[in-house]
Amino acid sequence: MPSTQELAERYGSAYRWLVTAAILLGLTAMTGSVTIVNVAMPDIMGEFGLGQDQVQLISTSYLAAMTASMLMASWVVETFGTRNAYIMTQVGFILGSMIAGFSPDGSFLIFARVLQGVSAGVATPLGMVTIFQAFPPDRRGTAMGIYEVGMALAPAVAPAIGGMLIDNFNWRFVFAIAPPLCVPAIVLALVFLPAKQSSNAKAENRSFDLLGFGLLSIGITFLLTGLSNGQRIGWDSTFVRGSFLVAAIAAVAFVIQERRTKTPILALEVFSNPRFVASSAVAFIIGVGLYGSTYLVPLFVQTLQGYMPTTSGLLLLPAGVVLAVIFPTCGRLADVVPPYLLIACGAALFGLSNFLMSGADPSTAFWTFAWWVVIGRIALGLILPSLNAGSLSVLDHRLVRQGAGAVSFCRQLGGAIGVNALSIYLERQTTFYATEFNALQTGTAADNNALRRIAGMLRRAGLSDNPHVTLRTQEAYRFLSRMIEAQASVFGYRACFLLVAMIFFAAVFPAWFMRPPRRSAVEISGH
Repeated sequence: MPSTQELAERYGSAYRWLVTAAILLGLTAMTGSVTIVNVAMPDIMGEFGLGQDQVQLISTSYLAAMTASMLMASWVVETFGTRNAYIMTQVGFILGSMIAGFSPDGSFLIFARVLQGVSAGVATPLGMVTIFQAFPPDRRGTAMGIYEVGMALAPAVAPAIGGMLIDNFNWRFVFAIAPPLCVPAIVLALVFLPAKQSSNAKAENRSFDLLGFGLLSIGITFLLTGLSNGQRIGWDSTFVRGSFLVAAIAAVAFVIQERRTKTPILALEVFSNPRFVASSAVAFIIGVGLYGSTYLVPLFVQTLQGYMPTTSGLLLLPAGVVLAVIFPTCGRLADVVPPYLLIACGAALFGLSNFLMSGADPSTAFWTFAWWVVIGRIALGLILPSLNAGSLSVLDHRLVRQGAGAVSFCRQLGGAIGVNALSIYLERQTTFYATEFNALQTGTAADNNALRRIAGMLRRAGLSDNPHVTLRTQEAYRFLSRMIEAQASVFGYRACFLLVAMIFFAAVFPAWFMRPPRRSAVEISGH
């Protein structure tokens, strides 16, 4: 049962790259699954008859399951070993993909996404730590840059592949691309991943904090349930308020449980480090904005600009290519530039990207939108390697695995909440603008003139219900209503992009608190 050290001695300097390949193959399938489903949302809505408030559960169920299961990673590795744990996640993800591809209704699809999310939740921090430990300390920023190539390139490229599959086949084929990546990942893991962490390592804690995990799952489930149903049945309804109350009680009970148990799934000790707390806050904010904006862009260009799924996916492709090119360089920068500086600059740049998107409309050119997305991906290149390396480097070695799970948990929790919150915000803003625009239709001369012109155009096109009536026809009213609805949607999306921009601008402040204490710099200069 070889350890990391023994495998490194056996394969030499190439070992770190072999481990990276084994991890990235599997994680590429998992991270790509987050965004590839977004381009399929309109087709899924049509086939299963789902509304906007229901279809977003397909995305958030994956993120919620992934969020909760991330904190299992440390225990799973201690119990089964790195190799077995990773292989288990790949098998689980393949099974989830197969169920999703053959789902007869929305409920089965949501169940499959939960299974995929659990697998991805365990694999993500496991993969981060495995690559982090395979590289020497002075190259770990580079390691995190390479790691993030797979973690960020796949979500950028996957929509283009998914769009082509949907246009040429149907939406079910988007779940067929995971197994061809997971199977070779399993083969490489059997050869190159360690069975245990080191030659003298032994698990300190074999028991699983089932109560803590149950409380965490209950808290996240009821929080997202309240968010997803609030807009539909009312925020002041007993069900929604009860969901939030249960979530709050579960959260408090979870913290109490983690403080008293000897085998916590989340070592609260990591949050005694102020710099790690700042890293976690940044990770949460980035999760909100990153997953939220990735959810919004495909919907905007398909529903308002009329893009086909393939074109919608291709919109994100240039940004993915740019990201793949700059990530290794940004990872190397993370080795020599203080992480907080790169993160602050990246957060401001991503905020700028979404601020530009807040001016989008149905006539915005393809390459203009693509360029805005590219700016955001350059920002991610600055943020993610620095965030991962910076957050783990401030922890004691024995807390690295727990820290990886905690910071990944914060990012995914932000993503799960962000997709829900932005979906709600989009619906509310669209309704608000539609109401305001309709209120302006007051029967004035200008309104009558607009209706007269619309009716005239419809009559000339042969679409009027009565060729002799040119004013206030039924078709004219319907046409005007659709115009108002479309314009309200445009303003709703604009408001969402602006909100994401504000969220990322806000991330600059916790990033600043990641900087080393001033006294450390003084001590170093004294030497």
